[in-house]
Amino acid sequence: MTRSLLDPLPLPDYAALTPAAIGEALDLALADMRAVVDRIIAEKPKDFDAAWLPLEQADVAIEALWSAVSHLKSVANTPELREAHAAGQQRIVETMTAVFQDHDLYEVIAALEAAPEFAKRSAADRAAVEHMLRSFRLSGVALDAAPRARFAEISVELAGLSTEFSAAVLDATDAWSEHVTDAEVLAGIPEAAMAMFAANAEAKGLDGGWVVTLQWPSVNAVLTFAENRGLRERVYAAFGTRASDQGPDAGKFDNTQRIARILELRREAAGLLGFADPVEWSLATKMAPNAGEVLHFLRDLASRARPGAERDLADARAFAAQELGIDDLQPWDLTHVANRMRLSRFAVDEQAVRAYFPVERVLAGWQVLLGRLFGITLVERTDVALWHADARYYDVADDDGTVIAGVYLDLHARAGKQGGAWMAQARPRLSAGASGSNAGRVPVAYLTCNFAPKGGDTPSLLAHSEVETLLHETGHCLHHLFTRVNRPNVAGTSGFEWDAIELPSQLMEDFAWDREVLTGMSGHYRTGEPLPVDLFEKMLAARRFQSGLFVLRQIEFGLFDLLLHLGTMGSDPMEVIGAVREEVAVVHPPEWHRFPHAFTHVFSGGYASGYYSYLWAEVLAADGFRKFVEAGVVDRATGDAFRDEVLARGATRPAAESYRAFRGRDAEVTALLERRGLLG
Repeated sequence: MTRSLLDPLPLPDYAALTPAAIGEALDLALADMRAVVDRIIAEKPKDFDAAWLPLEQADVAIEALWSAVSHLKSVANTPELREAHAAGQQRIVETMTAVFQDHDLYEVIAALEAAPEFAKRSAADRAAVEHMLRSFRLSGVALDAAPRARFAEISVELAGLSTEFSAAVLDATDAWSEHVTDAEVLAGIPEAAMAMFAANAEAKGLDGGWVVTLQWPSVNAVLTFAENRGLRERVYAAFGTRASDQGPDAGKFDNTQRIARILELRREAAGLLGFADPVEWSLATKMAPNAGEVLHFLRDLASRARPGAERDLADARAFAAQELGIDDLQPWDLTHVANRMRLSRFAVDEQAVRAYFPVERVLAGWQVLLGRLFGITLVERTDVALWHADARYYDVADDDGTVIAGVYLDLHARAGKQGGAWMAQARPRLSAGASGSNAGRVPVAYLTCNFAPKGGDTPSLLAHSEVETLLHETGHCLHHLFTRVNRPNVAGTSGFEWDAIELPSQLMEDFAWDREVLTGMSGHYRTGEPLPVDLFEKMLAARRFQSGLFVLRQIEFGLFDLLLHLGTMGSDPMEVIGAVREEVAVVHPPEWHRFPHAFTHVFSGGYASGYYSYLWAEVLAADGFRKFVEAGVVDRATGDAFRDEVLARGATRPAAESYRAFRGRDAEVTALLERRGLLG
């Protein structure tokens, strides 16, 4: 039973992933990896299959276990699971760092690349070896014994700190709530959100009333709709001070020291590898050539966005004073004021828009869109093990009915589930025989969101921005599911340049602004009526409403990440974020706000020294979507071209080459400016 958890061919058995079983299975997997490495070093095979496939098989076995464990920790967290994950993560990092620091193994793999027949191998094989050799070098294989050992120690400690950081944010999110017994306090909150708050109270065993939490659907409902300014401020303060030295749980889950240590270790690791700073280290695997070019990109974009952002803020202040009696506009007012302005100026009421997007209707239209764009059909299966009643699984079938992939969906927020939305790999694509079996394995992805759950008789209703979120994560999934690459380390999103990783996801978002697509994804939860044309036209007119503020906020995050890791403004995250805001921001949170302390993208995700990727890749996405527009938007031929030239190829060639093969040229930055309404 324990070894079955390492088999990449069947889908994961989540019920079997007990803390004890996780530890036992990991023991086997890591021992297998070490045995494979020892055998390769002893035998020094010169044949690709003999040298490469055993390593790949051992790595895939580890991933078969650990992708499921990591996913379970994110969506069904318990103290026991968290402890097992933290301990296992440390052991994996220790083992894999030792593997990639083994100079004898490096020489065997390097000999494959140097062999005359290597040039005749497939692009996937060549890229797989090249990426592995780069991983060896970036793991310190060329260092002398003492610095190599120190680099390994740093890698293990960083992995532990990353886990602790995200755990602190999750705990802080779950720890705070407010029990409201007076309905007047919740004036303005939509019916669906009230039902969600009532369900929260029931889940906590409270006798009536409503419970507001820091799960995002709850926070968003309060900040957008609550007329009670004090409630908005309390929720904003609790959310904005999570895992810090400030706020209602000040010091309890504080990430301050973890941030300091993470930065210290990243700088030391970069120095050991010969990089000037963590940014140069990070850019070694990205499209951007150097920090200077990224800084220029962000600051140039800031200069273009700032005038619009200043107008946005001035408009909000004037509206708040004249229409809402708010003479001192504060950050906790902005989302509420924006919603009221949108309603006043464009007659777009988010509550009314949500009524047209019950989640099941959205999913039905989503499937139609995927069929029209890429010729795929999603077939739900009920014989697959799941971790929660919210989750579901679909086979992904191609035109001819062949199952080419699979996808898990888990769309609703709940306690014990990490906030946000993400895609993760569940299973890689494996060719027949690649895992030691005659059977192949199609790629499988997790698509996870945090939409509001059903409340009473009211279904889960999505904001239009949440429809965009679903399509965004779909783009990431398709990148994994459509791969035709049989080498897992360069298939799908693996190995793909990180500052291009958001290309498929951001491109897919734009389909949420096509009238035909959006009509197909809508249906009023009471009448079934699709989104009316006049409401869509109003939404379209409001699309770029306050986009200057949004873009400037993304630039703020990107500059903060980059400058903090460059170290040119010091190492205190609050000082750096303050300096960045002085340079580019028009909205300044209160002094007690602690944005860095819950910035999981950078301190426990894959975006360290790379948050700029969202805007960098948006240039590619916006320009790429133009090709769909030129062909009529939902165009199968363009979808197939995108699938064939970008999604299916993974990292077998540079992302810039894949983009040019799809678009016929390099991307134009004006596409991003046009998408955001910042031209002129």
